Amino acid sequence: MSTKESWTIKKTGKFILRFRPYMLEMKHVFTVASFSRTTTPVVLTKLEYDGVVGYGEASMPPYLGESQESVIDFLNKVDLSAFNSPFETEEMLHYIDTLQEKNTAAKASIDIALHDLLGKLMGQPIYKIWGLNRNLIPPTSFTIGIDTEDIIRKKVAEAHQFKILKVKLGLDTDKMMINTIRSITDIPLCADVNQGWKNKEQALEMTYWLAEQNVVFLEQPMPKGQIDDMAWLTDRSPIPTIADEGCQRYSDVIGLKDVYTGINIKLMKCTGLREAKKMAELASALGMKVMLGCMTETSCAISAAAQLAPIVDWVDLDGALLINNDVYEGMKVLDGECQLPDRPGIGIQPLLPIHNI
Repeated sequence: MSTKESWTIKKTGKFILRFRPYMLEMKHVFTVASFSRTTTPVVLTKLEYDGVVGYGEASMPPYLGESQESVIDFLNKVDLSAFNSPFETEEMLHYIDTLQEKNTAAKASIDIALHDLLGKLMGQPIYKIWGLNRNLIPPTSFTIGIDTEDIIRKKVAEAHQFKILKVKLGLDTDKMMINTIRSITDIPLCADVNQGWKNKEQALEMTYWLAEQNVVFLEQPMPKGQIDDMAWLTDRSPIPTIADEGCQRYSDVIGLKDVYTGINIKLMKCTGLREAKKMAELASALGMKVMLGCMTETSCAISAAAQLAPIVDWVDLDGALLINNDVYEGMKVLDGECQLPDRPGIGIQPLLPIHNI
């Protein structure tokens, strides 16, 4: 979409909600076990109160079932006229969540904008309001999608600054992917199978081989519906298993305790920061590992997720690094480390004039 795409403006009580579609362009074709794509549709949002504006975003990879049209339809239903202040946060976000089923990315776009607005009204970054230390954010992984050996080598060379790489697996090229990377670098890897393995015995065999290749954890190795097989695999695997597609929202977490070693939290799956924080705290209380992930997103949603990053075990916040047309400046990655700006709210600034972004 053009950056000149017009905003829909909706006055809703003491708030003004603005939203518009935007299309993210990938630097490389992005391939995982079940699909390939070159773009990701998003919807950018702004929530204004008393002249102060908070920014939000909904990202919709096609497999999640949301679209720009469904998000815009949801946002057109939002009516905040019953609320006098953004500090009625719990009530507002409960209303948003119960307005319509599913639509988690659409809900996240409001949640992120509201948190950004709250931080700006208080003059503090969200991580400080939560009492967190940005210096404790783990290094982010960088994703290497499924591809040919030559392209894999090129992608790995481009990712030289990172301390850990995330490798997409799940096809018959799995060992080629790992071996190609290992011909270039010995840095730690994490592997994301995207439900690609169906047989638990073969999956277990792969976990032992991956452990020998310095793969530190395994994300969603088997289909989310194969609960008993996943519990069997987790009990025997030499490396931790992390639920991604198998963990969407807070209500899922407690039932996954003995099925996976940990969970991957993504704002677009769980409706935003409010629920993401609760999920991380519950998983930690249950003795589970916590990973913080993302979709392909602008620096808006990435910087929002990074506010929570000091309390997780692993970070995969490379979504904005995979695109050519970011519209915000926010969290940066320097030598593989997440650098979160000390700015109010989620810490972002538009890269284009304010009337465009």
